[in-house]
Amino acid sequence: MTDTPQPIHLRDYRPPAFLVDDVYLSFDLDPKATRVASRIRFRPNPDRLDDRFFLHGEGLRLLSARIDGLPVEPEIVEGGLTCEVPAVAFTWAAEVEIAPEDNLSLEGLYMSRGMYCTQCEAEGFRKITYYPDRPDVLAPFTVRIESDLPVQLSNGNPGESGTGWSEWHDPWPKPAYLFALVAGALVPVPDRFTTRSGRKVDLNIWVRPGDEPKCGFALEALKASMRWDEEVYGREYDLDVFNIVAVDDFNAGAMENKGLNIFNSAYVLASPETATDKDFERIESVIAHEYFHNWTGNRVTCRDWFQLCLKEGLTVFRDQQFTADMRSAPVKRIEDAAAILAHQFREDQGPLAHPVRPESFVEINNFYTITVYEKGAEVIGMLRRLVGDAAYDEAVALYFDRHDGRAVTIEDWLAAFEDVTGRDLSQFMRWYRQAGTPRVRVEEDFDDGTYMLRLTQHSPATADGSPKEPQVIPVAVGLLGQDGREVVPTRILELTEASQVFEFHDLDARPVPSLLREFSAPVVIERPESAAERAFLLAHDTDPFNRWRAAQVELKDTVAAMAMGGGAPPRNALLEGLRAAASDETQDPAFRALLLSLPAEEEFAQHIHSAGQTPDPTAIHAAAEALRGHVAEALADTLAGIRERHAVTGPYRPDAADAGRRALCNAALAYLSRIDGGAAARAQFDSADNMTNSFAALSCLVRIGQGDAALAAFESRWTDDRLVMDKWFALQVSGGAPDTAVATASRLTEHPDFDWRTPNRFRAVVGALPGNPAGFHAPDGSGYRFYADWLLRLDPVNPMTAARGSTAFATWRRYDDGRQALIAAELDRILAADGLSRDLAEMAGRIRGG
Repeated sequence: MTDTPQPIHLRDYRPPAFLVDDVYLSFDLDPKATRVASRIRFRPNPDRLDDRFFLHGEGLRLLSARIDGLPVEPEIVEGGLTCEVPAVAFTWAAEVEIAPEDNLSLEGLYMSRGMYCTQCEAEGFRKITYYPDRPDVLAPFTVRIESDLPVQLSNGNPGESGTGWSEWHDPWPKPAYLFALVAGALVPVPDRFTTRSGRKVDLNIWVRPGDEPKCGFALEALKASMRWDEEVYGREYDLDVFNIVAVDDFNAGAMENKGLNIFNSAYVLASPETATDKDFERIESVIAHEYFHNWTGNRVTCRDWFQLCLKEGLTVFRDQQFTADMRSAPVKRIEDAAAILAHQFREDQGPLAHPVRPESFVEINNFYTITVYEKGAEVIGMLRRLVGDAAYDEAVALYFDRHDGRAVTIEDWLAAFEDVTGRDLSQFMRWYRQAGTPRVRVEEDFDDGTYMLRLTQHSPATADGSPKEPQVIPVAVGLLGQDGREVVPTRILELTEASQVFEFHDLDARPVPSLLREFSAPVVIERPESAAERAFLLAHDTDPFNRWRAAQVELKDTVAAMAMGGGAPPRNALLEGLRAAASDETQDPAFRALLLSLPAEEEFAQHIHSAGQTPDPTAIHAAAEALRGHVAEALADTLAGIRERHAVTGPYRPDAADAGRRALCNAALAYLSRIDGGAAARAQFDSADNMTNSFAALSCLVRIGQGDAALAAFESRWTDDRLVMDKWFALQVSGGAPDTAVATASRLTEHPDFDWRTPNRFRAVVGALPGNPAGFHAPDGSGYRFYADWLLRLDPVNPMTAARGSTAFATWRRYDDGRQALIAAELDRILAADGLSRDLAEMAGRIRGG
């Protein structure tokens, strides 16, 4: 049994006792005995509150230590070491030994298939050498690497090099979490970018031999990101080189280390034959996200890990803007809003609820959450709506100028906006401090040409216990006439009180409101809404988000009624609304594909739970399948016509236009497969010349139980491509029949290509099971036992991935008593395990307690 971990609190922040002026590191790489020599120039912090000299360290063998050249004997304590030091500036030198080959956590310096690699965010640098491993200690780094491997990379610009060694210098002060080192048998795919000031920057994507042809799209995305950041934010790149390395074994998507971004290979490597349209879009987005961190995270970083949303929420907002500019802005907005509605609202309503800026944590790795990232981005978007585009641009420029080279807080960020606009943002700060999803109740009246809206806000209690006070909520509203014309264009209603009244005058008739346009705030609107009104909005609303929302709510109500009531068919109005939306050639095909897509089964469960009922995953799955059949039967001719009109011919291009057409055609195919026995899907699978159409067809066949032959052919063709095979593994678990999902996952763990220590492959098999809710929630508890077994097996090796995987249990209290008891037993078994990591202990404890 693991001791209860003790939390760290924001209120306990203290400035570092010592600052660092420069760092020199020398690595003599060896799989079992890498030696790391450090020479660090320290000086006392004038703002310090104590004089204790403490350096973080974990799993290090200290070989020697010196201060100003004289040997010292530090005291090794929990979490690091301490030592008596001079009261003036001094030079600390130490040498430690580490074993990268034995480091299976993928934090610090580790090995990935013969390649040395680092991951230091959030607290991995302490596994490399003794250092004040906190984000508010910034310094320039010089690094020397000695190795017999041909490629040796680190942050910054290249320095001198020779046979078996190289040096790198990063002149920009950075915290240790941004340190990076890579050494291996790699090959570069080079390019060059000229900044707006005329500086030439060498670009390289480093990959294993054979992967070079899959880097072209990532390089173009990088150059597009660099141009966009110059044009939109006025931010120019600041080093002579920008290197990206693709790594197979990586816990996250990518890491923004200064000048040396390290990427999970899934977010770099792509070709038409091996990557889907969504893969290409994700690569474009992640490349942009990590590049944008150069200013929002690197040049200006966070003072402490409680400010994580300052760099992540802001950078997510920037990459969302970028994707909207590169592709379809309405579709991107809907996709971002959908993630909040489906996943972040669920987090707010469960045991893992926390503010955008948490007040405490046990293990910071557990707070890399959708609340910090995506809700953090929504908060930035709200701020921009409230102050306007021009004031936003001016305030962000002031923020960069004021804090370049510093570690800052949310208060520093908002202060720039207050200084530019003169607004008091103290109430807006509640978006960072309060957990939960505000709810806005809407009452309306119409009298003598005046339409009145009374908006009342309240926030339900959350698991973290944070107080709830009225927040600043920008509610974007438009009004439609009874004929469908827009009579009042979008207007931002600024709700700041518990309840406020807003009036619209000189109207000829009672309007139909279009509320929360563009999902202007992450809130729930509470207002009675008939199926007829939703059909009206689906047909006439000028706001794409609200048209999509109307369809989604009607689909959720329909499945809920079918699941809870025993099979009531969908209303004709829904089917005709979908037919009209799918046939509307004035609309973007990608948008029409979204309108045709059913919500995930987890969303149906949340919808039923929010209505005060207990969801049954098995009944939900049956109802969703039945609805797909009804839609297919009713829209068969329309769907077939869509496939004829929008089929993409000619060479594959991953641009937004062709991707949208493929998305619409494949949405139609998914329905048609329900009524043609998979004939069209088999034909597409056999003839497809790109992964988008091939995998879409394979998915259709698997989901109707006709996929065995295609799965075998797919495996035979792609068995040597690790990323494509991840898709093959995941589809069988998440897309197969629920009654065989656990058995399928168990069988695939015996596959010779299943390596549970590789995060991508673990997520593709074990992590895919919760994506089949009716299978995961099998009434006999077999899904829970299988999943808990694997979390316990993974935890000693990779606690970060195990802890993140445990969130699959977070919604356990929404289900029936039998399932709750089964999940509680597995959580108790996890918590009782000997040697449980801090990561998993915190997450399982919060989930169980919630």
